[in-house]
Amino acid sequence: MADVIVIGGGHAGVEAALACARNKKQTILYTLHIDMIASMPCNPSIGGPAKGIVVREIDALGGEMGKAADATALQFKMLNTTKGPGVQCLRVQSDKIAYKQYMRNVLLHQENLEVREMMIEKLLVENHRVKGVVQADGTNESAFVVIMTTGTFMDASVLVGHSAAPSGPEGEPTTPDLSQSLRDWGIKTFRLKTGTPARILSESIDFSKTEIQPGTKEPVCFSYETKQTRPFEKQLPCYLTYTTAKTHKIIRDNLEQSAMYSGLVKGVGPRYCPSIEDKLVRFADKPRHQLFLEPESESLDTTYVQGFSTSMPHDVQEAMLHSLPGLEHCVISRYAYAIEYDAINPLQMKPSLESKIIENLFTAGQINGTSGYEEAAGQGLLAGINAVKKLEGKEPLILHRDEAYLGVLIDDLVTKGTNEPYRLLTSRAEYRLLLRHDNADERLCTYGYEAGLISEERYQAFAAMRNQKEQTKEAMRNIRFTSKDNVSTYLTQLGFEPLKEGIDAAELLKRPQVTFAGLKPYLQLAVSDEIGKRVEIEIKYEGYIAKAKRDAQNLRKMEARILPDDLDYEALPHLSLEAKQKLNQIRPHTMGQASRISGVNPADLAVLAIYLESR
Repeated sequence: MADVIVIGGGHAGVEAALACARNKKQTILYTLHIDMIASMPCNPSIGGPAKGIVVREIDALGGEMGKAADATALQFKMLNTTKGPGVQCLRVQSDKIAYKQYMRNVLLHQENLEVREMMIEKLLVENHRVKGVVQADGTNESAFVVIMTTGTFMDASVLVGHSAAPSGPEGEPTTPDLSQSLRDWGIKTFRLKTGTPARILSESIDFSKTEIQPGTKEPVCFSYETKQTRPFEKQLPCYLTYTTAKTHKIIRDNLEQSAMYSGLVKGVGPRYCPSIEDKLVRFADKPRHQLFLEPESESLDTTYVQGFSTSMPHDVQEAMLHSLPGLEHCVISRYAYAIEYDAINPLQMKPSLESKIIENLFTAGQINGTSGYEEAAGQGLLAGINAVKKLEGKEPLILHRDEAYLGVLIDDLVTKGTNEPYRLLTSRAEYRLLLRHDNADERLCTYGYEAGLISEERYQAFAAMRNQKEQTKEAMRNIRFTSKDNVSTYLTQLGFEPLKEGIDAAELLKRPQVTFAGLKPYLQLAVSDEIGKRVEIEIKYEGYIAKAKRDAQNLRKMEARILPDDLDYEALPHLSLEAKQKLNQIRPHTMGQASRISGVNPADLAVLAIYLESR
């Protein structure tokens, strides 16, 4: 009998299985094809706005995605570098073949983990507690905990034009019976849709008609353990092109042939990653839309057309692509398609990602209504951590909204639910100045260490770095410059007047354009560039950071007030009717979570507070 069974070998399943096995739990990972473990059926990249910070958080908790992305990247690029630190993030163009191979190798060599190439048909459940799974060959496999990470495979259909065919991504089999097994036990499912663009033979593209998009020259990476990355000189560029008036005419003339507009699609598509035909309908005033041409792998001669997802028939797709600058004579390697699949209502999950309906059943990834490799991997990691904690009789790890984007993601899902593929955005995080690219380890490394996924060596190195950063900040407050110091030369170069009176280094650093790197020659402090950047952010923005921490502390007080699991909201007098309905449906874990439920107003919260005081 296994301790844990993980269903699905995508990004969520990989992290869930590794988290359990690395904690010495006997784990079985089921995948339809071992060669498709951690595949990238859509864009060949990891990271981006909000998502890049999630990858840093995964690494800080002891996950694998950041290491894999660093080791197999074709290009590294920091985004939003001209904006504030709260929105700066990293994205890498991944070698999708090398990334799969990296993850497959890690899984196959992980102790306590068995990988099985087998479809799962249904769950074994007794008295609303999961007991294992039924394999496609009819045999049962027992386990104490099951983690479902089925992605877009449950009862999936690939849609092109007016045709629909049962299939998972990239022509893989679908799992038609698994979602019915969930519904039989009272778990509600709904249909979602996503899609992917065509792939083009790179040698058939005239890149001279496009704009080159290089990466970031300075060394950057996701994992705090990465020591070396692909040199800038050997990184592959992306390219930028645009739709044209001809493209738009072709799409509009054939709109009814799109699966989305022919009535074939029943599921709701992603708001923030729409198909190109949806863009034209929703943004009819836009004369053109930008498209990025991204390399997929050094072992493939294929390019991904980012932003050109469609479910048009093949002949229309060809005409659309041939209307793009640089792609007039392109050869299509794989046509675009839409895919529709079953997801579960995330309001049926606890903040630990355990099902409220079936005990010891955890879910993670796109089955929970999310989109994106990064959101899936983060959920998988936390589901794995909490599965281990459940087996060991410990309290689950529930991240707060001021601690991690992963905390925002899961709180949004279990508190607000979703009726479309949920995508993390920086705007969803009210404490985004606290949730930065640079400080993910300071926020989460201790949790990863306590969860058994961060080694003693790495944790001690982290603690030493944190101490040096604090010592450097204190030193900056004690270093004083006067009008006689050479630092005036640096200031005049930036357009400032020379110093006329004394000032400490910390105050000087708060000035616009003044950087730690620029001050470093005058400081006589032996610190790394990484620590210098952290010090600069924390000193420059210390007023804003302090305010965000005060606001977060007020939220924490509400989060500390636990609501009983068996509380009968219908029986509480003076609650509004809508509040009773929403509270009974969602069953919030804390007062803080209750406060974020739409329809629960301040008067309702006062009633709950009085009830808690009376207890």
